[in-house]
Amino acid sequence: MRTLNFLIVVTAFAVLSCTSSEDKPMTNYPETAKIDHVDTYFGVEVPDPYRWLENDTSEATGEWVKAENEVTFGYLNHIPYRDKVKSRLEDLMNYERVYAPTKHGNWEYFYRNDGLQNQNVFYRKKVDSDVEEVFLNPNNFREDGTISLAGTSFTADGSLVAYQISEGGSDWRKAIIMNTETKEILGDTLKDIKFSGLSWRGTDGFYYSSYDKPKGSELSSKTQQHKLFYHKLGTAQAEDELIFGGENQERRYVGAGLTEDERFLIISASESTSGNELYFMDLSLSKPILVTVVDNFDNNSYILENEGEDLFIHTNFNAPNNRLVKVNSANPTAENWVDVIPETENVLSSSTGGGKIFARYLVDAKAQIVQYLMDGTKVREIELPGIGSAYGFGALKEDTSLYYTFTSFTTPSAIYKYDINTGKSELYIKPKVAFNLDDYVTEQVFYESKDGTKVPMFIVYKKGIELNGKNPTYLYAYGGFNVSLTPRFSTSRIIWLENGGIYAQPNLRGGGEYGEKWHLAGTKMQKQNVFDDFIAAAQYLKDKNYTSSDYLAIAGGSNGGLLVGAIMTQQPDIAKVAFPAVGVMDMLRYHKFTAGAGWAYDYGTADDSKEMFEYLKGYSPVHNLKPANYPATMVTTADHDDRVVPAHSFKFAATLQENQLGPNPVLIRIETNAGHGAGTPTTKRIEQAADSYSFAWYNMGVIPDVVKKGM
Repeated sequence: MRTLNFLIVVTAFAVLSCTSSEDKPMTNYPETAKIDHVDTYFGVEVPDPYRWLENDTSEATGEWVKAENEVTFGYLNHIPYRDKVKSRLEDLMNYERVYAPTKHGNWEYFYRNDGLQNQNVFYRKKVDSDVEEVFLNPNNFREDGTISLAGTSFTADGSLVAYQISEGGSDWRKAIIMNTETKEILGDTLKDIKFSGLSWRGTDGFYYSSYDKPKGSELSSKTQQHKLFYHKLGTAQAEDELIFGGENQERRYVGAGLTEDERFLIISASESTSGNELYFMDLSLSKPILVTVVDNFDNNSYILENEGEDLFIHTNFNAPNNRLVKVNSANPTAENWVDVIPETENVLSSSTGGGKIFARYLVDAKAQIVQYLMDGTKVREIELPGIGSAYGFGALKEDTSLYYTFTSFTTPSAIYKYDINTGKSELYIKPKVAFNLDDYVTEQVFYESKDGTKVPMFIVYKKGIELNGKNPTYLYAYGGFNVSLTPRFSTSRIIWLENGGIYAQPNLRGGGEYGEKWHLAGTKMQKQNVFDDFIAAAQYLKDKNYTSSDYLAIAGGSNGGLLVGAIMTQQPDIAKVAFPAVGVMDMLRYHKFTAGAGWAYDYGTADDSKEMFEYLKGYSPVHNLKPANYPATMVTTADHDDRVVPAHSFKFAATLQENQLGPNPVLIRIETNAGHGAGTPTTKRIEQAADSYSFAWYNMGVIPDVVKKGM
């Protein structure tokens, strides 16, 4: 056994990268100490020699992070065109981006970024006025842009706002209350809020959710009991009233919101990321009581709106693709639900505005919007600007218009103003970009997975590209937690496309593109379907000569990081480059950290049964690495990631470096003072993208046009 005093010992294990004729970078990995540790599951001993890297507060872990980053950035600094890639990304990102406004009182509020500002600035203007003013500028919170604005909640009359801030990308938030007229800060800053919105009741106070602060590391300690509180304005946070949760109602996630008329307090409680109990309290009563609508975790249901005593509930109960039902609050349980918008073959999500319902359907992962009356009568299908993603479609009951956003792989987010009565859309604002979007094309294909299942995939590339098997291709996917990957624009992706690259995005099982059945087909002991779908996507791209193994990069983040890690262990030769980002890499211990236990609906846990343990161990990335020739890999994580703790990536990178037999480099890029991704400053996002694309091209032996043409 080695002691922690000798953890960081640099060896002379040199890894050479291929590409230019210049001297190639030497990668001298830190030797990561292996300390004897064994866990026993159902009589099976499982070594965990890098367990010490789970201690995110230890000096040894800090030294390891520093040593690994020195190696990583030493390698990246050697790539001759990295600075040109970064410069081009800055040019591409440097355009004004404005986001859809929302109305609060006599003001419309909206976010804007001039181009390279680290954080979006929160503006406002009087209704029917063109005079704008800065309301909140998070770029002034901290010079390096690592404090972000993480949500705002206004009173119904718009006189007060409570806004949340995140420091270093953490999920732990602070809430600050402000008078919107005078911009005076009211009361004390609320601390230690996590996984919560803020819902005002009048101007007296608001509801929010949080956990007790962990006694150990706040970045990795387990959080189990979510609690719903009511904060009365002008009182200390310690005096906040517990409404739901805690020891008598243990739930991992508790959320609340008020109907627009503030009559009903709606409470959702769950044990995992799928399935929830549903309750309400009628606040019009002198003594409101908790009324149960759904008393189990078998389905997903939420209350969309009310009309007097009637509640509108969006649910997948007896409807895997979702439906909208109505019920009287006097008898709100499922046997009394009546369909307003029945289930169809396409997945439904819904919102309201102007006293109307807006149904958003996913048709092969593309948006279709239909407007209905509140009784379910169809008014019209809304004509969208093209094939892509549309979101927004929310407004107050009194409003006659609303704003929505449309985007696609080749269309930056444009905002449209929609007349609810006439059904006419007019362009409100469209970004002006410094590149020709007409140069690119998107196609959707359907390919067969291992078991014959048809899986859709979007493929984006520059017009006129030659399908010769030598095109650098970035294959990105997620495949979990009912998340749907739809067409969205990414400015940073343009540099990949304009340099002859292909972007491919398959809609794997485990996602929500085809409803709950599609989701369940990629969960627990069906998880291999997700990996098979991804492998088949890569094979399709090779068979159709879009690319080949030498020019393929595979990528994914969070659950998608798990995807990439598992694929690497199952088919080390699938790609030339791999980017597992903030991944869930230790499937035997993921539920031991922060809110990880809530992911068990998708994954199951190693404690459930011997069968589940064996299945998880069978694909867990950390536990399935063995000596092989793996792709050139850059693992990415952040030191303040308190959702998927960085120990997953630390242990995976250390194990991969130990087992890499071939010449491809294995790096881990650890962002400091950053979290799981939300609120990352623009400067950091540009640096991350420049490093990733440069690393991919360099290891593929490709010199991008940005160098050849001097873009």
